Amino acid sequence: MDENDWLAGRLEASRPRLRAMAYRMLGSLSDAEDAVQDAWLHAAGADPGAVDHLEGWFTTIVARVCLDRLRSRKSRREEPLDAEEPLDAEKAMVAGPEQEAVLADSVGLALLVVLDTLAPAERVAFVLHDMFALPFAEIAAITGRSSAAARQLASRARRRVRGPAPVSRIRLARQREVAEAFLAASRGGDLDALLAVLDPEVVLHADAASVPSGVPMTIRGAAAVARAARAASGRSRYSGVALVNGTPGIVMAPRGRLVLVLALTIGDGNISGIDVIADPGRLAELDLAVLGG
Repeated sequence: MDENDWLAGRLEASRPRLRAMAYRMLGSLSDAEDAVQDAWLHAAGADPGAVDHLEGWFTTIVARVCLDRLRSRKSRREEPLDAEEPLDAEKAMVAGPEQEAVLADSVGLALLVVLDTLAPAERVAFVLHDMFALPFAEIAAITGRSSAAARQLASRARRRVRGPAPVSRIRLARQREVAEAFLAASRGGDLDALLAVLDPEVVLHADAASVPSGVPMTIRGAAAVARAARAASGRSRYSGVALVNGTPGIVMAPRGRLVLVLALTIGDGNISGIDVIADPGRLAELDLAVLGG
């Protein structure tokens, strides 16, 4: 076996870990696979005898590839789906691979959404340190910063991920139960369960970007809103519960990138208002965070 074959074998053995790391950085399974493959192209032909720690070397290469991809994505303001064509977007989501949805559930879709709001270097530093326990000295080399700056990157990202401390944890827990019940009922197309969590006088407002006609829409009453939620059950497989402006809401993010939010108004154990947001400008203004525990 020549050195190149041996190196390929070692990279293949490390692929699950490297792919998991790249997925958390990029939010897409296909992008993660591509990043690991790009890393192999960088590594192929190198002298493995000159590398002190092969696993760390693989990690560094993959992380740098991911950082470059994130920077390119930000500079192009890349949109994974065309916000102006909601019908096509929904077809793309329904047709997406089941593996992607399962993986998003295992990592936490809300976490992927919040990570996507971070600057590239912040996201890389947070993933490498908080999720893969890489020392800041190594993160500094990857990001081109000092160790102290790398620590600050991860710290800023951590604050964004956690969000502000809630005023009342008991109230937040109750609101979370309602949001999770609504999402579960929507996923299952359970009309009775939807009615159970909706206020009889609930009002749903949908912005133009979230409606196929491109015209803002208002739906009033629990029965009508429940029917609309059941009709959109295909979207829910790419959705999760997150903090939206301090209140539990629903985020929809195929391939880990935010395309739609249901900002919920929750009181007295049910949902009295739903603001459906898909306009990119409005999405960018939302304060999103991961619900703890």
